[in-house]
Amino acid sequence: MRALFVLLVLAPVFAVAQEPAQNRREFTIIAKDHTFTPDKLDVTQDDLVKITLTSEDVPASFAIDAYRIIKRVAGKTSVTFEFRADQAGTFPFYCNLTTDAACKEMRGVLNVRSK
Repeated sequence: MRALFVLLVLAPVFAVAQEPAQNRREFTIIAKDHTFTPDKLDVTQDDLVKITLTSEDVPASFAIDAYRIIKRVAGKTSVTFEFRADQAGTFPFYCNLTTDAACKEMRGVLNVRSK
């Protein structure tokens, strides 16, 4: 009888604990020769997006206006950051450094599919 009670009381707790975690998408973006590789990221709305931005030569940045993200990376270093892709749509990302005119050519797109 006690085993049945424990099973009935604790079963919902175990079911919740075993639910799948939120979708998590991880990307490594290489900034080199004034380009992003890859320059297209595809995720689903509400994914947790983790990006490691690595500069293989000169300083660079990664900006997405709609998500209010601006991350800078020094030359030959990396920075890692996360955000929740809570808005569906197509969002450009770009380098916003002003000290290097060629930085304006660094562009890509984040595609967030609706659930």
